[in-house]
Amino acid sequence: MKLVIAEKPSVAMTIAKVLGAKRRKDGYIEGNNYIVSWCVGHLIRMSNPESYDEKYRKWNIEDLPIFPKEYKYEVSKYTKKQYGILKKLLTDKNVREVINACDAAREGELIFRLVYNQARCKKPVKRLWISSMEDRAIKEGFNNLKDGREYENLYQSALARSQADWLVGMNLSRYYSCLYNNNYSVGRVQTPTLAMVVARDKAIRNFEKEKYFTVQISGQDIDLETSRINENEKAEKLLLSIPEYLEIKEVEKKRKITRPDKLYDLTTLQRECNKYFGYSAKQTLDYAQSLYEKKLITYPRTDSRFLTDDMVSSVKAYVDSFGNDFDEKNFKSIFNSKKVEDHHGIIPTSGSLKFDTRSLQASEEKVFELIKAKLLAARAGNLITENTKVICDVEGYEFTSRGTVVIDEGFTKYLTSYTKKKEDKVLPRLNKGDSLKIEDKKANEKYTNPPKAYTEDTLLKDMELAGKDAKQDTGIETKGLGTPATRAGIIENLIQKELINREGRKLISTDKGEQLVSLVADFLKNPNTTVDWEVKLYEISEGKADLKDFIGDVEKRIREVISQG
Repeated sequence: MKLVIAEKPSVAMTIAKVLGAKRRKDGYIEGNNYIVSWCVGHLIRMSNPESYDEKYRKWNIEDLPIFPKEYKYEVSKYTKKQYGILKKLLTDKNVREVINACDAAREGELIFRLVYNQARCKKPVKRLWISSMEDRAIKEGFNNLKDGREYENLYQSALARSQADWLVGMNLSRYYSCLYNNNYSVGRVQTPTLAMVVARDKAIRNFEKEKYFTVQISGQDIDLETSRINENEKAEKLLLSIPEYLEIKEVEKKRKITRPDKLYDLTTLQRECNKYFGYSAKQTLDYAQSLYEKKLITYPRTDSRFLTDDMVSSVKAYVDSFGNDFDEKNFKSIFNSKKVEDHHGIIPTSGSLKFDTRSLQASEEKVFELIKAKLLAARAGNLITENTKVICDVEGYEFTSRGTVVIDEGFTKYLTSYTKKKEDKVLPRLNKGDSLKIEDKKANEKYTNPPKAYTEDTLLKDMELAGKDAKQDTGIETKGLGTPATRAGIIENLIQKELINREGRKLISTDKGEQLVSLVADFLKNPNTTVDWEVKLYEISEGKADLKDFIGDVEKRIREVISQG
């Protein structure tokens, strides 16, 4: 018998059906020489400090730092039953081989390994690595199972991530809570994310608007305006110097070609679902996960916006079913195996063609249709616009007017449901040297605008780009704070810990959040620290760095903070 362990019951059900396992048992499905069971997320968790020593039950600065020589793990009290079932199956003498079918990602590897190790299983392991839950993809995956040992470095990376998070959370949350007599939560990723929100809110609060001026002239169905003028006297002087007729100094016409955007990774999907539908990052992830488990889209927890080169024919067959609106160059540009590490960009599955998406919940249907629109737009023609700029000159000041006319709407026709269509701004026919009769002129008083509060759209963007410079030479596609799969959880955790509030679509830091940021060491709120750690985790997954060295560096940082207190 072969034991297959999936990450969730719903995934296990799908795999069991494909494998021909039909007999339902308590906690697993059996048949056709397979047993298919499942975890329920993290069945095994890292033990709390009090499991190492009872004294840690009380939070005291004198007991810090807490650096376990060997990390302890325990079964989650909420999932003891399912773990007991898995342990019995893992140790069953009839089971000759174990197949890890948890999500094909760092955390999926960790979830399986912790259960496997906790049960003290020594049986050979194969790895199922797929990006789609379609029957075809599952069958192909089982025909090409990998040796589980090939993923040892990925497991070490996941282990390093979890240990580093434990060390930072357990030590520094206790340290700052005791030092300042408050219940603070400190995290490797959440604290620099919080610091970004706090900095933005302070910038808004401390913003002082600045007055400035422009001068506007009108005539012959065209308005022209200057750029910013800081002094009212200069604006008024310019206004008085404008003659009755002005010569057109220049008429610039440029044709602009805009290519379609790349496909969705999880972060860009979350950002645009927040922008268009108001969904939180977590809601979007939940909807996308559900669509994945329904076999309607490919694996959503991806950080790539490209497809692999071997997918050309199957994807072309899909997009061709929606008509011949096809641009060869744009279509080919979405395929690049070198820019796909674990999983490719998110697209609909071929099986979704036979599915009536109107039967989905409204929220899921919106996410699916957006993913489909993105793919159809990516293979379509370019947006072509003609941009016109008319320029006049008075006393060294440039007056301009800009017009835009769409020549070919191209890919944008697939996105009209989500983006506001910009109306053409047609300027009158004017040529260089023409005389323009001025019918009206005025000075406008204007004010600078404060920065905008974060939304999940803009925060996710800045999380992704944070510390970008720190990774310029690494060759890593993944950027910023956290990973596509974890960013939603980070935001929700900050809200749960009352460090930020969700006010409509805005994310606003609380007094508690601002206090924490003002107290913690600089390295904890600097995104470059987290980015540097992510680089190390990537290097561990590639076999280029060592877990013990990484954890040693984390311990050193923590020791320095505590010793300074």
